[in-house]
Amino acid sequence: MGTLYVTSLEAGAGKTTVCAGLGRYLLNKGRRTGFFKPIIAGGEGLPVTGVDSDGVFMKRILSLGEPLENICPFIADHAGLVDRVKQAYDRVSADKDVVIIEGGDGGLAEVPLRIAEALDARVIIISACPGQLPGPELFDVAKGFGGYLLGAVLNRVPGRRVADVYDEISGQSDRVGVDILGVFPEDRVLLALTVGELAEWVEGEIISSPDKSEELVESLMLGAMVVDPGPEYFARKSSKAVVVRGERPDMQLAALETSTRCLILTGGTPPVPVVLDSARIKGVPIILVKGDTLTTVNSIEQVLGKGRFNQEKKLPRLTAIMEEHFNFRALDKGLGLVT
Repeated sequence: MGTLYVTSLEAGAGKTTVCAGLGRYLLNKGRRTGFFKPIIAGGEGLPVTGVDSDGVFMKRILSLGEPLENICPFIADHAGLVDRVKQAYDRVSADKDVVIIEGGDGGLAEVPLRIAEALDARVIIISACPGQLPGPELFDVAKGFGGYLLGAVLNRVPGRRVADVYDEISGQSDRVGVDILGVFPEDRVLLALTVGELAEWVEGEIISSPDKSEELVESLMLGAMVVDPGPEYFARKSSKAVVVRGERPDMQLAALETSTRCLILTGGTPPVPVVLDSARIKGVPIILVKGDTLTTVNSIEQVLGKGRFNQEKKLPRLTAIMEEHFNFRALDKGLGLVT
């Protein structure tokens, strides 16, 4: 059986995204694939609700039969930490060809190596590189895993820079002995929020088409800053959320004539019947918020493009990116899956 440990240098680097892509690849190749994410007290990213959303998502997309508390056990006592992790791992690894472990990030720097050693796991390190090449820290950490290291993935690289970054980083990796398994471009679909997540963030109420709350919002448009916006204006962006004052039905109707994921009406003013009827017919959710337009837009800008990878609608796009940019041959060889 193969064991793969996916870790990162920082929070939000894309561990769950990579785990999901690798899991679906292995599943589609006929491999019985498991998932394991030990929640270790004192680590980064502890679930605030008591339920780990990443575990719920991976359990669903990999069709796992194990209970969530086995997939994502909470380990509070650091005494005998590795033994506790191994015992929990044994419960989810039975009858599996491969188990993917999503590790932590940040503090507890020694834990990933100890777990990799105990489980004889191959390690992939994820590093987010939105603006520049990773520093020497990546290579220092990577070398620390020794023979357990499979390689590194650079994530969220600006699309126009992917080829150049791969060439530059490959030259460095040759010198320090770290294989670069993939350079992934930044992608709006993978970072998109759902309508429901957006409504929760702005503390709004969905008053139309709540069944569309899982639709992905990739961009934002503001209707209040232009004098007479029509469909031509709103057609400049697709898959968008439109923020507009509640007392401007003309703007609302114009937005509904284009590819709009949701309308966000500010000021607490509900839509007039003709807008509500049009939104219902087109299946466009309307989110009603009490705050003013500027405050609402500023709030959305803080979170847009920072969505977690926990929607199945993102999987086709992820699959396409990984097929183009990830070295699956190295993965199969490293896990002993090459026949």
